[in-house]
Amino acid sequence: MKKIISTPDAPKAIGPYSQAIEVNGTLYISGQIPIDPATGKFVEGGITEQTEQVMKNIGAILKAAGFDYCDVVKSTCLLSDMDHFASMNAVYGKFYHENPPARAAYAVVKLPMGALVEIETVACRS
Repeated sequence: MKKIISTPDAPKAIGPYSQAIEVNGTLYISGQIPIDPATGKFVEGGITEQTEQVMKNIGAILKAAGFDYCDVVKSTCLLSDMDHFASMNAVYGKFYHENPPARAAYAVVKLPMGALVEIETVACRS
């Protein structure tokens, strides 16, 4: 059974998609960009601040679905520029202390609303 996950603690979807979908114990979180859900605007700063906000948004969705970062099995990181990789990676690593998930990282031509980073996430119940 497909369950729609939505929380006011993460940004509202800016298109025809859900924040996350849970199916058979697997949670699929849509790509998160650095929008502060309290203001509806991008956080100020560069790649470090944007990655921090993205990870907080992911955490809020995980929590709303009854998951945690330790349940994450796969992330896809999209960057506006691979020169941001090391800074994004430093922030990302703070959220996965042990047994980090599988991951891919790509540079793309452009991200929604001019974001520097977008991260989509898959989590599974153990």
